[in-house]
Amino acid sequence: MLKIRLTRLGDKKSPFYRVVVADSRKSRDGEYVDLLGTFNPLTTPEEVKIDTEKAAKWIANGAQPTDTVKALLKKSGLDLSKKSK
Repeated sequence: MLKIRLTRLGDKKSPFYRVVVADSRKSRDGEYVDLLGTFNPLTTPEEVKIDTEKAAKWIANGAQPTDTVKALLKKSGLDLSKKSK
């Protein structure tokens, strides 16, 4: 099953995340299928850069976003209401 989730980068106490499509059985920072964008929680305001067209395509193909990624997708302007079950 494919998930849209965050992988962590950055040093200790200074996280930086990539928003990726990955197999749910792979490790958090392991191999991924596609890179959708980035998330930097340390800037003010938080910096969210996500390719919403790519994300919508993956969701339409069955990839499930995690709760955190759902919130980030809403921030970046993707309407998930019509795509949810």
